[in-house]
Amino acid sequence: MKTLLQLIIYSLLFVQPIYAQTVDSLRSRIDKIIAGKNAEVGVAIIGNNGRDKVILRGDQHFPMQSVFKFHLACAVLAEVDKGKISLQQKIKITAKDLKEDTWSPIKNAYPKGTVLTVADFLSYSVSQSDNIACDLMFNLIGGTAVVDTYLKQLDLKDISIVATEKQMHQDWNVQFNNWTTPVAANEVLAAFFYNANKKLSYESHAFLWKIMKATTTGQKRIRGQLPEELVVAHKTGSSGADSNGVTAAVNDIGIVFIPKKSPFFISVFITNSKENNDTNEKIIADIAKAAYDYFKIER
Repeated sequence: MKTLLQLIIYSLLFVQPIYAQTVDSLRSRIDKIIAGKNAEVGVAIIGNNGRDKVILRGDQHFPMQSVFKFHLACAVLAEVDKGKISLQQKIKITAKDLKEDTWSPIKNAYPKGTVLTVADFLSYSVSQSDNIACDLMFNLIGGTAVVDTYLKQLDLKDISIVATEKQMHQDWNVQFNNWTTPVAANEVLAAFFYNANKKLSYESHAFLWKIMKATTTGQKRIRGQLPEELVVAHKTGSSGADSNGVTAAVNDIGIVFIPKKSPFFISVFITNSKENNDTNEKIIADIAKAAYDYFKIER
């Protein structure tokens, strides 16, 4: 008998929706949202326990930017479960470590340095998208290759993680080496949410989704138009624009929890966009709202 995760992934990749006529209304609404936008938009949405899906540019490679901090957290927690490191392990970070010109709430809170636990650094990396915390976690477990290999060993495909935040900041083009597809993003969310084959211990699984639900970045994206009381576990990624005004990445992937119904998984990636940031974020918010309006109705 197939597990729920297997059914969801199978449906996502191969099965035509049972409610094809109905789900086409969601697809049509999303088509209207992105119509006329000067951007490439990738979408993967799956809900109703895997029965309903909408996929647009589902197999296209999109630069992840900070979305990969979710994947990193999964790999770090796997190392915790092996006993190689501990969430309570303390790590010292100095003022010298915080000199890098990058997004870092840790730097703002502790400009002279501090001592924090692995749990603290993971929380900063995922919930607040701290770049310094992210690279420190890469260093702790042995680099990007450890994360990339870990995911491939779990048969999670169409994911490439080869560069740190620092490396991406040094060369605009490097970000394109860290890529995934909308379908693969949903697949990794489902794999670690349903925790098939006990990929993570109970404690690590609970911690992962606690920090995902605590995300403070991208409040105008998936969360943007949803009811405030809804629980959303998500991870954003952003590139900014190049000298020509082209944005490489405005992303958000996550799970939306609707009371008394199964959650739905949603991954939206925007690349090669000549729209401004507000428009890019509104595209994601509009798509998430369309999905919520669809899945909140009893079927």
